Amino acid sequence: QVQLVESGGGLVQAGGSLRLSCAASGRTFSSLVMGWFRRLPGKEREFVAAINWSGTSTIYADSVKGRFTISRGNAKNTLYLQMNSLKPEDTAVYYCAASSKLIPTQSGPDFGSWGQGTQVTVSS
Repeated sequence: QVQLVESGGGLVQAGGSLRLSCAASGRTFSSLVMGWFRRLPGKEREFVAAINWSGTSTIYADSVKGRFTISRGNAKNTLYLQMNSLKPEDTAVYYCAASSKLIPTQSGPDFGSWGQGTQVTVSS
């Protein structure tokens, strides 16, 4: 089991940027596929991005492609999500998650460990 703690959320104007971080402890972080998900107000959780253990393979939801970048620092046991050109519809609670799958996946059930979430609010 790996413990995950997100940080970096906040309030930003439309068009602005934020960088989320997710600190991991417990299991060997560098061996895990990591992902970001979000829960928009009144909606179900949705996939945002995922990355393989080495950082060489990434996948994104169409809604964030070209604006968000997922990355990882294995030496620091930290996952990142750089969010640029933010829109009001990006307002959500963002969660990081860890999976023992071998390649990046966008399926929530593939992720066995989850953080508590960090709120991102984008004002228009």
